[in-house]
Amino acid sequence: MLEGANIKLSGVASDVFGVSGMAMLEALAAGTANASAMASLARGRMRRKHDALEAALEGRMREHQRFLLAMQLRTLKAIDHDIAALDAQIEAQLEPFRAQHQLLMQIPGVDWVTAASILAEIGPDMSVFATARRLAAWAGVAPGNYESAGKPKGAATRKGNVFLKSALFAAASAAVRAKGSYYCDKYNRLRARRGPVRALMAIAHKLLIAVFHMLTTGEAFRELGESYLDQVTRKRSTTRLVQRLSSLGYDVVLVPKAA
Repeated sequence: MLEGANIKLSGVASDVFGVSGMAMLEALAAGTANASAMASLARGRMRRKHDALEAALEGRMREHQRFLLAMQLRTLKAIDHDIAALDAQIEAQLEPFRAQHQLLMQIPGVDWVTAASILAEIGPDMSVFATARRLAAWAGVAPGNYESAGKPKGAATRKGNVFLKSALFAAASAAVRAKGSYYCDKYNRLRARRGPVRALMAIAHKLLIAVFHMLTTGEAFRELGESYLDQVTRKRSTTRLVQRLSSLGYDVVLVPKAA
């Protein structure tokens, strides 16, 4: 509708429905035609873009467009009101599980909504699943297990709980953007071999494993760091080489490297 009126607000404002954008939209719906006056409604950092906003608001909005814009703004406000009511109801339902909810929000990528979604789907008692592997299989984020002619082969994950899987996938997408984290490093390694979608599903699986152990023990989340996988690889290589030397008849004694 704005483009039809030659108003290029979205080209300047990153969020047309933010505080500044909504103030300008309401002014347009009210019949304001002065672009400079509407640009002056900008708040915060948007004030620096006054000239660009003024040029973007130099359009021609007809009466029927103003009427439809006002109708859409009323609809948005009604939706915001309903969302606020739903958030308040969810907040009240979360009260008995406040400690678990706060605990899960420590996990990278898990925000208020995601933590509430996870608790709604699996509950706070992990004894019903017994093990983290069973929980992952039930959720549909465990690796597929298929064997043919005695050889294990890759298989797609099961459907599982689609609501939980969607929440975990969204959390994984956010977690891998945290630079210097274990999840970011693990994702980049897997993406090179398995592709971005499978790599994200693997991170979702690891997030759910963390959820299981945190809800089981009540312990806080512990970030392993981006060097964790290198340390694991070094330890495995050392163990393998020691075993090979031992099989050749050598007695190997590992001595820590001097600082």
